[in-house]
Amino acid sequence: MSGKELEYIKEVFDQNWIAPIGPHLNKFEDMIKEYTGTKHAVAVTSGTAGIHLALKTLGVNEGDTVICSDFTFIGSVNPILYCNATPVFIDSEGSSWNMDPFLLERGIQECISNKNKPKAIILVHIFGITTNINKIIEISKKYNIPIIEDAAESLGSLYQGIQTGTLGDIGVYSFNGNKLLTTSGGGMVVTNNKEYAQKIKFLSTQAKDDVSYYQHSEIGFNYRLSNVLAAIGIAQMEIIEKRITKTRKIHNIYTEELGDVINFLIENHGDRSNNWLTCGTLKNSTKKINELISLLNKSNIESRRLWNPMHLQPLLKNFKFVTTHNISNKLFDTGLCLPSGTNLTEGDLDRIIKIVRLYLNS
Repeated sequence: MSGKELEYIKEVFDQNWIAPIGPHLNKFEDMIKEYTGTKHAVAVTSGTAGIHLALKTLGVNEGDTVICSDFTFIGSVNPILYCNATPVFIDSEGSSWNMDPFLLERGIQECISNKNKPKAIILVHIFGITTNINKIIEISKKYNIPIIEDAAESLGSLYQGIQTGTLGDIGVYSFNGNKLLTTSGGGMVVTNNKEYAQKIKFLSTQAKDDVSYYQHSEIGFNYRLSNVLAAIGIAQMEIIEKRITKTRKIHNIYTEELGDVINFLIENHGDRSNNWLTCGTLKNSTKKINELISLLNKSNIESRRLWNPMHLQPLLKNFKFVTTHNISNKLFDTGLCLPSGTNLTEGDLDRIIKIVRLYLNS
């Protein structure tokens, strides 16, 4: 917390704006619009809810196909299943760990050959690293398939100077408790399309028809963020650039001190990552990720493996996976997320680095 959250929450209680809609919610949305340079923003209960609303707005229904990154958190994929649609997973490219554009086009062509052209592409900026979005936009236009940017992990990351989440047709941010900016739970949908924004807001408030009484002509959802949580978001937005400066500093320290033993995921040339998490793969193939995580845990240091690919999930094992070299499998087998919180001290980092190096050099 930045220090002003309680001050703004007190304002909410003093003004008695406890109901979901209120001035703090409007202000939070305005701050996101100004920061990202997008025309419309709708605050929702989670990033997952935001992706679900985006899919419904784009007309994804039962029997449709949606292209999705394979190497991601399941929050990118569950909304596809909510729509009773079918996901097709695309493997990663080796450099950014994000969706491989070559495999994306191959996957689209295979779907079209099966007479099931995808209704949407969900691409992810994994761990705050920007994907090769210009190439993916080129492919989406070629086949006339809209893009949903899952920017849940990448608020503040820049692709050639432009905020992630604003380059596709609809973008989604997450404000979950582990994110760079948190409202405890929450998310934001952004778009430059006025009709999309209106539809998303309509669906997020139970799809109430524009009449003076409660009338509903289609299925809606209770997905609107509360005014109370938005107050937390306002305080967080005030210091987001300070957060990014800190996470980038942490990343630089790790890469300088451990770059000889870990292949770190780094930002693309000309881009800026928010370095939400500092991640990498072990250079020494004889060393085991689980052993290193266990060793760190014994010293009360939390670390994690990278995302378990979607095609390996028991829930999703029967869906199509488009790959050539199984990059996502290799990342999961050899990859590690190091502690990256903005409250880490130099002493904390020194202790982490010493334990990691001791194991990897042994």
